[in-house]
Amino acid sequence: MRLGNYIALTFLFGSLISTAGIAFDTKKENAGQVVDSGSFGVFVNGRRIATETFSVQKGASGSVATSEFKTEEGMDKAMQSSELQLTASGDLRKYEWKELSPGKAQAVVLPNDNLLVERSTENPQAKQEEHPFLLPVSTNILDDYFFIHREILAWKYLATGCKQQNGGLSCPKEQEAKFGALNPHARASMLVTMTFAGREKILVRGVERELNRFSLKGEIGDWSLWLDDQFKLVRIVVKGDNTEIVRD
Repeated sequence: MRLGNYIALTFLFGSLISTAGIAFDTKKENAGQVVDSGSFGVFVNGRRIATETFSVQKGASGSVATSEFKTEEGMDKAMQSSELQLTASGDLRKYEWKELSPGKAQAVVLPNDNLLVERSTENPQAKQEEHPFLLPVSTNILDDYFFIHREILAWKYLATGCKQQNGGLSCPKEQEAKFGALNPHARASMLVTMTFAGREKILVRGVERELNRFSLKGEIGDWSLWLDDQFKLVRIVVKGDNTEIVRD
């Protein structure tokens, strides 16, 4: 797939769903084209501790990325789900996450005038808390547990000036892009930077592959991301954390 076409798909997010206690338009659009889907294994010190299963779909008025994070057997049981919706221009339309186990906490982030507002509850019967952030709708969601958000951010970085050239990926030399981001779990906003570090041969599940490496830095730490030639996230390493995320 051509880089320009692939990046364009990432800005086509849509469909609204309802959140307990908050009124929204619950009308669903028809299912869209799947841009990416699959799962990531989460490893700490070489041991698989969790799996994220995800899907990114293009709709008529935007796109939606859904994800489910679930710990492996033998670990403390935990499960969460999320849905990230962007407009056709890449702005945030809505973000929702739900804790499915062991608790029932949930939160939704929505634009409200010149703010982003997060409304959260510890359980569906509890009173909602409201947390306003003085952030624009162009703010990126980088939530805990949902690594597909890092892939979407990488696509946005690619759209800032990268292109396919001579069969490979070409980005302006030492191009560094800054992005505003929000972590709804931590209720924290931040500024992150991403750079393209070039092509690199690495072992992925025991097989040598040549991939495109990107560096993501900020209050979230120092992350290395590797994307394949179809611009799909293959591997993440969190520096100093003994944590690795690998596409199944």
